[in-house]
Parts: sequence; C-alpha cells; structure tokens
Amino acid sequence: MFQKLRKMLLTLLTTTAALLLSSPVAFAAEALPTSESYVKVAFAVGAMLAAGFAIGMGAIGAGMGIGQAANGACTAVGRNPGVQGKILMTMLVGMAMAESIAIYALVVSLVLLYANPYMSYFIG
Repeated sequence: MFQKLRKMLLTLLTTTAALLLSSPVAFAAEALPTSESYVKVAFAVGAMLAAGFAIGMGAIGAGMGIGQAANGACTAVGRNPGVQGKILMTMLVGMAMAESIAIYALVVSLVLLYANPYMSYFIG
C-alpha cells in the first residue's frame, strides 16, 4: 500500500515538475524581444548569472571564514580563559577581514548588474 502511494506521489511530483519546467520554454517565443539580437539577451543573462554566482560564493567564503574565527576563539578561550580580551579583539579583526570578502563579492555583483562597461556595447 505504501509503495503504491509513494509511486503515485512520485509520478505526480515528476509530472508537476516537468510541466513547470517546460512551460517557460513553450511560451519563450512570445516573451523574447524581436528587435534585439540574441547576443544582447545572452550577455544580459550571463551577467545576471555571474552576479548571482559571485555573491553566492562570496557569502559562502565569508561564512566559512567567520565560522573558523569563532571556532578558533572559542577553543582558545576554553584553553586559557585569562586572555579572553586579547582573543576577542583578534577574533573580531579576523571576522571583519572575512566579512570584507562578502562586501567585495557584493560590489562585483552590483558592477556586473548595473555598471558593466560592456553592457552599453551590447544593449546600447
């Protein structure tokens, strides 16, 4: 009984996913601009994907760096609680350096989206 229910649910989810993924492709001809070339559209889509990838990787890197700094500080304070102030200061500086990577990634993604020097060549 459970296998039949699981098979029916899997079939329903697969069919729903196939319909949701194929409907934009089926109606894409109506949505594409007719006056612009596909190179312009491909460049804009590539810039959007690159911006998303840049901020995603920057956020993952910053999260890992901040986690490593907090882990090291907690371990150090656990071993020697007397130097907590010095460890805290060093940890905060390390976390700020790690967070700057996320800010750089944000700047790169915003440049790709809004201030891309090649965008005017393709779109303008």
